Amino acid sequence: MLYPMSAAQSLTINGGAPLRGSIEVRGAKNLVSKAMVATLLAEEPCRLRGVPEISDVEIVSGLLRLHGVEITSEADGELRFDPTQVEQAHVADIDAHAGSSRVPVLFCGPLLHRLGEAFIPDLGGCKIGERPIDYHLKVLREFGAVVDKRPEGLRLTAPGGLVGTKVTLDYPSVGATEQVLLTAVRARGTTELKNAAVEPEIMDLIAILQKMGAIISVATDRVITIEGVARLGGFDHLSIPDRIEAGSWAAAALATKGDIYVKGAQQLPMAQFLNVFRKVGGRFEIDDDGIRFWHPGGELNSIVMETNVHPGLMTDWQQPLVVALTQTSGLSIVHETVYENRLGFTKALGEMGAHIQLYRECLGGSPCRFGARNFEHSAGIWGPSPLKGAKITVPDLRGGFSYLIAALAAEGTSEVDNVGLIYRGYERFSDKLDALGADYSVTG
Repeated sequence: MLYPMSAAQSLTINGGAPLRGSIEVRGAKNLVSKAMVATLLAEEPCRLRGVPEISDVEIVSGLLRLHGVEITSEADGELRFDPTQVEQAHVADIDAHAGSSRVPVLFCGPLLHRLGEAFIPDLGGCKIGERPIDYHLKVLREFGAVVDKRPEGLRLTAPGGLVGTKVTLDYPSVGATEQVLLTAVRARGTTELKNAAVEPEIMDLIAILQKMGAIISVATDRVITIEGVARLGGFDHLSIPDRIEAGSWAAAALATKGDIYVKGAQQLPMAQFLNVFRKVGGRFEIDDDGIRFWHPGGELNSIVMETNVHPGLMTDWQQPLVVALTQTSGLSIVHETVYENRLGFTKALGEMGAHIQLYRECLGGSPCRFGARNFEHSAGIWGPSPLKGAKITVPDLRGGFSYLIAALAAEGTSEVDNVGLIYRGYERFSDKLDALGADYSVTG
């Protein structure tokens, strides 16, 4: 393991200086961990390239090894998997290795196909909104799984095997779409999934499954049809780059009045982000190897911004962009429509000098499913607001990196605690801070 995940680890950051330099992003966290789960479906070796050194990869690797998958690490972010000897893991071992990760729920479909049973421990994750396990269980039951609740977790079996079905999602959930894909590809018969998520990471997962021998059709109306097959082979795949990390560093360039070249960033998956970046007043330049993001000097523009499922503005870009919006001139409006509690991180920004007010109404966009449910899911941001150093604690993965951006932009010294969470999704981020000239030290 390259980096510790200790919650006690802290960064002391001396902010107020522009970040300048070049960094690289590799495979998307939201694809790589799911591609690793897909190896459980294979009966031949698999090869995944562009894998970042993040703690989520280590967690999933540990869980796969518990289930008998042999994993070898090659140079330049390449992992090789041999899933030919898949076996059931011990309950206590699964619980110990899973930690706060929600990935074990996605093991269920593949393990039911390979072994006829699966186990889910209690699951954690970032506290940004509802991610109910019950919906995953409902989907699995529709395929024929039987769920037995036990004190230590849930045991799933499939006495008659898994059978294709028709699933309609209430909301185009990425996690639920992944669950259906990983379960349907080896189920008997055809599965039809309506109102599916179609994020680039979902499409990359579909590409991997197709390489393995799956038959999957994606229609223009969010309908995915999967024709089950009896056997899946291996795959050799280069992961799509992490557009969330790329956008996070771009927001850091804007907030600190810096200039950052993000090697590996791609235009098409970031199209909506680039539109927002340009509207705010940021500049970018695209070449074959990546994208350069910079603050051109002068005032930045306030905007109205609304998150949504793909092809809308990705919710994971919202938090770093909010930090940048504190430096714009005038009133910006943010409407979060994906996670109901994702704006809670702004309280710490207020303690650093930002002027942010949260609202329960759907401001600046279309009415959403949170509008009548008393959630503070819209924000007014008045700027520019000089940020000052403070002691802050990382609340979740994306909010945590946003706090780093705020600390780097702020005048004075900040102490950022619980940074171990950030290692879940940002590869070698301290090395990248070094490359960009950040002034910081690590404690704990």
